Amino acid sequence: MDDFDFLHGVWDVANRRLAEPLSDRSDDWQEFPGRASVRPLFGGAGNIDEITFPTLGYQGVTLRLYDPERKQWAIHWSDSRSGRLDPPVTGSFTGDRGDFHGDDAYGGRAIRVHFTWLRLGHDTARWEQEFSADGGRSWERNWVMDLSRVRGAEA
Repeated sequence: MDDFDFLHGVWDVANRRLAEPLSDRSDDWQEFPGRASVRPLFGGAGNIDEITFPTLGYQGVTLRLYDPERKQWAIHWSDSRSGRLDPPVTGSFTGDRGDFHGDDAYGGRAIRVHFTWLRLGHDTARWEQEFSADGGRSWERNWVMDLSRVRGAEA
């Protein structure tokens, strides 16, 4: 249940995202900054993560909740552009790596989604997102966040 405790605090986030995932233009990457603030919920059985993308002009929120019966996390995302809660991805950690999968839609077609969380130390972490349009046979990484803890900042 303490898998995401490492994430509590404030983080500078270096983002690298494909401009047009699942398209012929799969080499056009955008880079932009973010600042995330993560705080615990339910005594560690959840957390909420608010991120601001200052150069893009919007914010996002991630809600992570632990299901003790399934021994899995559910990760939910929304942003200020849509105000909708996306379908969750679910999964768990093995060591310092967490893998989370789910179903969603992108560009009007059904896709599989894969999030990877990597604990790289007390002050660094990485999140990656991949999409699959063929039921999980092949994957395209389309967003990477490299997180660096902001010392002395409170979430």
